[in-house]
Amino acid sequence: MLKRVFTVGLLAGLTAGLATAALQHVTTVPLILEAERYEASLPAGPALADAGILTAVATHGPETAAPGHTHAAGEGHAAGEGHSHDAAAWSPADGLERTLSTSVATVVSGIGFSLLLLAVLLLAGERVTPRIALAYAVGGFAATGLATGLGLAPELPGSFAAPLQDRQLWWIGTAVATAAGLYLVVKAPHRLALPAGVVLLALPHLIGAPHPDGYGSTVPAEIAAHFAATSLVVHGVFWAIVGLAVGAFWQRGESRAAG
Repeated sequence: MLKRVFTVGLLAGLTAGLATAALQHVTTVPLILEAERYEASLPAGPALADAGILTAVATHGPETAAPGHTHAAGEGHAAGEGHSHDAAAWSPADGLERTLSTSVATVVSGIGFSLLLLAVLLLAGERVTPRIALAYAVGGFAATGLATGLGLAPELPGSFAAPLQDRQLWWIGTAVATAAGLYLVVKAPHRLALPAGVVLLALPHLIGAPHPDGYGSTVPAEIAAHFAATSLVVHGVFWAIVGLAVGAFWQRGESRAAG
């Protein structure tokens, strides 16, 4: 069983990751590259959002991953702390190297989310089919895309941002609370599950996402808005492919075992 879980997770993640990486290449990546042109013209002073692999995957999902924009370890990200790059830090060169790095990050994210989705389906006692897996994937998108995006919109390089650790903590807490809340509202049979689920869904937004004291950006608002909307669409497509691929590969394994 464990081998089958990892095999399905790997195949589904690879499928979703490669498809999403191709979609990123013509949607979000050009916007990130355009934003970096504006960021490069900003004098040192206010701290800006980092769109590197770790920040993008941990705070906004794989659709915003764009390696090549890296910071020194321990660098502050709160407004007013300064924005300095470590000349010794490695970053992929523009072109093929950067495209490959972004694709690898997206595929790794796809494998991780596929394994997570499959684990949730099995723990919930669900029959793993494309239809059921897609339904749970919609919940995954709601938890990691819609709910988190409501407080922390996907950010381009050149955007003001709260400290990275605060954003990551809020993102993780919101994703977990939303997923648990959705499960209680939709699946849990206990009569107190519905109000408890509603509380979990609302709690992260009542607490509030971390934001800098002021707002500003080197990037035109039109580009930032386009990026935020496109990122959510790509994130939704990513989850849809993850759900369908997990269900399809799992059923294929069942067919082979039955034959």
